Amino acid sequence: MTVSYSLEVANARFGGFSNVFYRYTLTSRQRDLFERIALYCDHFTNTNFIPVSFVLGFYVTLAFNRWWGQYTSFPLPDNLMMVVSGNVHGRDERGRLLRRTLMRYAHLSSVLILRSISTRVRKRFPSLEHIVDAGFMTAKDVEKLESLNSDFNKYWMPLTWFSNLAAEAREEGRVRNDVALKLLMEELNKYRAKCSLLFHYDWISIPLVYTQVVTVAVYSFFAFCLIGRQFLNPMKGYKDHKIDLYVPVFTLLQFFFYVGWLKVAELIINPFGEDDDDFETNQLIDRNFQVSMLAVDDMYQNLPPTVRDKHWAAAGSPALYSQTAGPGPLGALPLWGQRWSLSRQRSPGGVSRVRPGPDWEAGRPVWCLAVVRLSIQFKLLYFSVRNFRCGGAAGCVHTQQCIQ
Repeated sequence: MTVSYSLEVANARFGGFSNVFYRYTLTSRQRDLFERIALYCDHFTNTNFIPVSFVLGFYVTLAFNRWWGQYTSFPLPDNLMMVVSGNVHGRDERGRLLRRTLMRYAHLSSVLILRSISTRVRKRFPSLEHIVDAGFMTAKDVEKLESLNSDFNKYWMPLTWFSNLAAEAREEGRVRNDVALKLLMEELNKYRAKCSLLFHYDWISIPLVYTQVVTVAVYSFFAFCLIGRQFLNPMKGYKDHKIDLYVPVFTLLQFFFYVGWLKVAELIINPFGEDDDDFETNQLIDRNFQVSMLAVDDMYQNLPPTVRDKHWAAAGSPALYSQTAGPGPLGALPLWGQRWSLSRQRSPGGVSRVRPGPDWEAGRPVWCLAVVRLSIQFKLLYFSVRNFRCGGAAGCVHTQQCIQ
């Protein structure tokens, strides 16, 4: 006998051929067993038996905190270059050489650590010779770096050169006092701490077993949803099986949210790759090197002339606005605090009272009126609650207390 199912698959829809398999291939007993399994799976997927939201939410939070922590741990030379420019003196060639070399050592340390953890930087500098060609280190620096026998990452060596060169500048008088040298060492240690933190972020990852648990939980949850969210025979009176949605909209939305959430965590778990949303480490390297050299070389004692400002003779130095911007709605409110328009006076009996100041009558601080109105409303609400507790009786013994 020929089984015709052309009508069942005339329109392409979600689950069309699975319905054909269910209706024409399975026996009545098998269909009944499938419906029981579907109800069983639907029960546990709808009762939050698998805590997908909790497990996935905690995992995404952990991945996001690591992602943001790695971004804030990126070694930026801005503070260090300001300290070097202001405390390593000398306009001659020796002073210029000291400042540029100090910043080059600091920058070389960040290049070495980023070369160890970032795919983009590693491809840019596959060997130390490429770093020499880029101008971040010299051939003598490579010899010194390779002469030290160590099985660990040697990104810290240029920072050691920095500290020794700073001490040498102090002996030469380029760094004028020990306070300035101490400030240099403090900023250097902050810079080194960020390089070290990036290295440890790369070394210590989120435990693999937790990543596996989250991935298995999400995909197993939707595997059970694929069975449990099937539309069953409405003639049998199953709960929530009265309307046949050809496309399970809410299940698809749930799938998009949860799987998208998981993909976000997988994307940001390592931001030093080559994805579109990963950190642009090469651009940061170029920016840091250019800015640091400009700060300690071109901008050293390169100041504009010191002249009197426009408000030299003005008493209040009023803030200026363009005609399009204007002072705004908050421009008329001085930053004196929320009670600035209330003045205090002492009554003849010695009791301190608060009365409205002259600005109150002018109506300028409208929000002060709102504060007073809100205070009065709270008092009325308090009296109403006390009166309700007393039962509203005329002879209540607490009436006088309630009024007070």
